[in-house]
Amino acid sequence: MATSDPLREGPPGHAPVPQAYIAGNQPQTTFEQQPSAPQPGPGMSLPPIAAQATLSHSAGIPQGQAIGAALRPLPVVLADSSATTLREPDDDSEPELQRTPDALRNSPPWLISLVLHLLMLIVFGLILLPQLINNQVELDMTVSDDLGDQLLDDTISLIPEEPTPVVTPILTPDDLPPVDDPYAAPAKVDILLNTTTLTSDMEVPNIGFALTGREKGMKQALLAAYGGDSTTEAAVALALKWFARNQRSDGHWSLKGPFANASNNENQTAATAMALLAFQGAGHTHDAGQHKQIVAKGWKALKGDMNADGDFWKGGVGHHRLYSQAQATIAICELYGMTKDDKFKDAAQKAIDYAISIQDSLGGWRYTPGSDSDTSVTGWFVMALQSAMMAGLEVDSTALSNVARFLDTVAANGGSHYGYVSKSGYTPAMTAEGLLCRQYLGWQRDDQRMMAGVDFVVSNPINFNAPNTYYWYYATQVTHHMEGRHWTEWNAVMKREIPSRQVKDGKESGSWSPVGDRWANHGGRLYMTAMCTYMLEVYYRHLPIYSQIYRALR
Repeated sequence: MATSDPLREGPPGHAPVPQAYIAGNQPQTTFEQQPSAPQPGPGMSLPPIAAQATLSHSAGIPQGQAIGAALRPLPVVLADSSATTLREPDDDSEPELQRTPDALRNSPPWLISLVLHLLMLIVFGLILLPQLINNQVELDMTVSDDLGDQLLDDTISLIPEEPTPVVTPILTPDDLPPVDDPYAAPAKVDILLNTTTLTSDMEVPNIGFALTGREKGMKQALLAAYGGDSTTEAAVALALKWFARNQRSDGHWSLKGPFANASNNENQTAATAMALLAFQGAGHTHDAGQHKQIVAKGWKALKGDMNADGDFWKGGVGHHRLYSQAQATIAICELYGMTKDDKFKDAAQKAIDYAISIQDSLGGWRYTPGSDSDTSVTGWFVMALQSAMMAGLEVDSTALSNVARFLDTVAANGGSHYGYVSKSGYTPAMTAEGLLCRQYLGWQRDDQRMMAGVDFVVSNPINFNAPNTYYWYYATQVTHHMEGRHWTEWNAVMKREIPSRQVKDGKESGSWSPVGDRWANHGGRLYMTAMCTYMLEVYYRHLPIYSQIYRALR
């Protein structure tokens, strides 16, 4: 059986290997026309694609010679009608373009490998490029005015898987002796250039923590922490503009106008003190704040009314006298505590000394100096004593003990509820005021009497169908000091109802109408506006008594 000879046969579709090439020592090249190739006419050249020659080498030809023969330029084949001849190409002639299969077939292996690797690199680059472009972190920031603290998104955690144990340091030992004023901050010490001086004289303590909330940075933090927002602050700002417009040319304010729904009684001392407390509650003093000129003018008038013994009374309705005295004393003690201006130190101390000197034997205050006591007037004087301690003024602790003794005589239900005078029966207003006094006198937050009393207060929320701003003012303070559920429940109503009832346009823009209020005839529009303003300043006016909020805000 005949077998095929690989040396005599080429790949399928190619012409057989020329015999002369195999037989001789020198390679001889012949060309045979493919049977399928078209025959050229006379005088025509046969293109290379028409006459394909397959070159092969015998086993006897060295490998290097075969490779060299393969890399030599192919000769140009010319043909006529009778024969096919071989002619070397001219130097000036350009090689004819070959078809793509022949170009690839005749390309060296290293070139094909290079092209393939470049294509692979391009493909991989196109696959990885979108991932590199999209490898970024997108942050979405929003601003909210919602109630309470704003919580951070916890989708990105920076806490290591195994945090290092932290030993909590002891910030305050348990065996320290009690102090008279836990709210007083250290004194402000001047920086001296003489570095050899190691000590300096310290006079009175600096402003206590309870008043620092009125400072700009602290105010914003406390608003967020306790539920204040842009609505409550806008109402305060509008109210202060109303007070500024209604200041008299001599610096005083009046209960009788010039505004609608004024009081039937005149009391410039009380009106001026209440207006100044509204400005100071928002952080404005005689030397700082947008309304400092208004405040300075008011204090020039009120301080000028003070007598040598610390009494502010200039005459008027008799039962207003000690209300006015207590309000003016609160205002001047706060001003000194906020500014440390020595021009007000002596006057504030005189006002406190006078208040203690006219305390009734029962332990409180009422309408006439040194005679009788009731919860209403006593509550204002307790606030005056507390303001003095915040400012670092001297306060006789005996006066506070006497107040506690008086409160026992008007207490009901074991001390959880309070009345106006002894055996008069308790009311929401007197209960709120009595509990606030107990808070300042040292009752603990979790005292069962305190808890029961505040529960009673919260069960009587703000209701403009029967307005009683005097009660609301004290209830707002006592629940704010309690914090927790009591404050959340009370504030939810207060921050909605009080701003919504404020006059927003016209001559009385910024004020609150006293129509229907229980004490409208006594205080009128100025009194009503002052009380509502104090409530909306409660977020920062005084820091809560039981809270450690100041540690978080340092």
